Amino acid sequence: MSASTGAEPSAAVDLTAAGLTSIDLTSIDFHFDIMCPWAYQASLWIRDVRDQLGVDVGWRFFSLEEINRAPGKKHPWEREWSYGWSMMRIGALLRRIDPGLLDKWYFAAGTALHVDGRKPHRREVAEELLTQIGLDPALVGQAIDDPTTTEEVQADHDRVTSLGGWGVPTLVFGGDRALFGPVLIEPPSGAAAVRLWQLMTAWLEFPQLYEVQRPKGQHDLAAIAATFRPYLDARDWITIQKETP
Repeated sequence: MSASTGAEPSAAVDLTAAGLTSIDLTSIDFHFDIMCPWAYQASLWIRDVRDQLGVDVGWRFFSLEEINRAPGKKHPWEREWSYGWSMMRIGALLRRIDPGLLDKWYFAAGTALHVDGRKPHRREVAEELLTQIGLDPALVGQAIDDPTTTEEVQADHDRVTSLGGWGVPTLVFGGDRALFGPVLIEPPSGAAAVRLWQLMTAWLEFPQLYEVQRPKGQHDLAAIAATFRPYLDARDWITIQKETP
């Protein structure tokens, strides 16, 4: 724990008053799609929380291509190469080897897309990024040639939808308690990151609290557009904003 935070890591949140059992907060699953700029911003925050509080972060997948698929269109796994799906299949193979490699892959590919405006969803760029983090670029081909990597991505995706989820970032606590968010730009660090963690986990105490949202004015929309400019320039797809159910 960082001495500057003044916070002690919470081991559990007590839900007995709500008729639920306590939830261990020493580990969470963070579901993401590399294509999503909001998930990337939140991933920077959760890494800071992890480094300060020792929270074990399990990186898990979710497919925006699948959840936003138009009727009659191919599923992402039916294509030879699908943007987000293929990047996550690479991640699935790396996670088998070492979960830390998926952490490095997500950070490298996410930074390439959302900060540098590169195109990690193109096979040749994905290979370059693997080389950049000290891995064999042939892992791209191995991941795509292995049908079980699709099974792993689909299992992670289906877990979120089974919990009522529809997008990313989705945090899952205790195996079955899901929260969508945080949805932010300029992710906090240091003591502020821990404070946001405390606010997020406090939601678990109120199982019938479904939504709090800050309206976005023109200034907010301009700030979001400026932050997401690299992503907007690099994407080769149409972004779909799925409404909250």
